[in-house]
Amino acid sequence: MTTETIDLAGAGVVVTGGGKGIGAALAARFAAEGARVVVADLDGDAASAVAERVGGTAVAGDAASAEGVRALVGAARDALGEIDLFCANAGIAVPGGPDASEEVWSRVWEVNVMAHVRAARELLPRWLERGRGHFLATVSAAGLLTNLGSAPYSVTKHAALGFAEWLSVTYRHRGIRVQAICPQGVRTDMLANSGSVGAALLGPGAIEPEQVADVTMEGLRDGRFLILPHPEVAEYYANRATRTERWLAGMNKLQRKLEGTAE
Repeated sequence: MTTETIDLAGAGVVVTGGGKGIGAALAARFAAEGARVVVADLDGDAASAVAERVGGTAVAGDAASAEGVRALVGAARDALGEIDLFCANAGIAVPGGPDASEEVWSRVWEVNVMAHVRAARELLPRWLERGRGHFLATVSAAGLLTNLGSAPYSVTKHAALGFAEWLSVTYRHRGIRVQAICPQGVRTDMLANSGSVGAALLGPGAIEPEQVADVTMEGLRDGRFLILPHPEVAEYYANRATRTERWLAGMNKLQRKLEGTAE
């Protein structure tokens, strides 16, 4: 069976990290398209505010742990009957490299990768039984390229993209659609909290969360795997793959510029 693009009218949709930023914008856009939306967020007040605004249902809790994901999927099914589209949008970014603590690496891995794995574990049996389901992962351009200043974020976003690719190639003939949203800078709290490095790298080209939602809707309609709110990322990604040494040298030059050591 081949996959089809999703009709959001009446569809049951879950958005994790839906209390603000890209998640809130996605929830609002999906609701405007006629979807019945569950807004999930660790911040219950934020989830409730967005859910009230879009006419959806709020679920507060951890969307990363096995217990939290199981509870979220159960609550969403109670509210929606079935989940047609699951948006694994929640994510965290922490600066640092190998020096970052074990706790930091573990938490970023849990939220940015294992949350997706655990959601798929809960969703796939029923989706495969009925022959359709849609998994939408907010990955970031860091998963296609890299992220200067944060090894945990870069590494886990590469892993999130790898998992989305694996889901797609493994289940698309069984009716499962998988897509990955890969923006660069977006004017959210994550960008605001990224410090001088984030501002220098991503600030100039940053877009609004609503723009990400608009491009995501275009992607949902045409079914493309990579949804790129910043179109230039496609060229960067191609250069990374085909002109690897030049790309690495260019990125290192940018790193040295940030450090104030570039010649």
